[in-house]
Amino acid sequence: MNLATLHQQRCPVQSKKATAPLVSVIIPAHNEQDYLQATLESVYQQPYRAYEVVVVANGCTDRTVAVARDFCDQLLIVQEKGLSRARNLGADAARGEILMFLDADTLLEWNALETITDKFTRQYAAGTLKGKPDSKRWIYHFIYFLKNFQHRWSLHQGSSGVILCWRDHFRAMGGFDESLEVMENSDLINKLKSLGEYLYIEDTVVTTSMRRFEKYGVLRACKLWIKLWVHSLFDDVRHRKYEIVR
Repeated sequence: MNLATLHQQRCPVQSKKATAPLVSVIIPAHNEQDYLQATLESVYQQPYRAYEVVVVANGCTDRTVAVARDFCDQLLIVQEKGLSRARNLGADAARGEILMFLDADTLLEWNALETITDKFTRQYAAGTLKGKPDSKRWIYHFIYFLKNFQHRWSLHQGSSGVILCWRDHFRAMGGFDESLEVMENSDLINKLKSLGEYLYIEDTVVTTSMRRFEKYGVLRACKLWIKLWVHSLFDDVRHRKYEIVR
């Protein structure tokens, strides 16, 4: 079944809950023509149907807009590239109680939305899902074992291609800091934690691209992430840039 059919045949809410919360899936996309369709397909194949898809195409010079145009509930087009601003614009347009910020190169498992709405209660203010790489290379799986271990035991309360929060909490905290190009996810999560707990959901898995590792090599990519993390603890990272990999 192709993406057009999945979009057209989306049926009314099917959920075990008496009142199914609407989930706004917000996908910022900068030149993501090679990944976006598969990500959208992973959303439209969810049996949980109380969701909307908001794609924010920012600074695109490829076919990203064409891929997204007929297959999302809202398409926002911004001329300037900017991840945090794109996410904030998507959140402003969102109607859902739960905001799910999904990277354009990250695939949901079939039961992701149902699991999220079961587990992500008002006790929690921020969360993410268990991640895995889109490669069979053992080193990538080892890296994600460590990443998931950190999230599971709150050694670092970060994200794996997905950030969950409540819309009212997001707005109360002012959204993503648009002056940040690095560590903006951790910055938001840390702000949200003043309103509730952090939740790591391991009952469903997202598969995310290893393109940055493929371009830089494992050692260089890991060194970059560790360096940025250390700087975030002891320094102002607002002046630091994050190279786009496409």
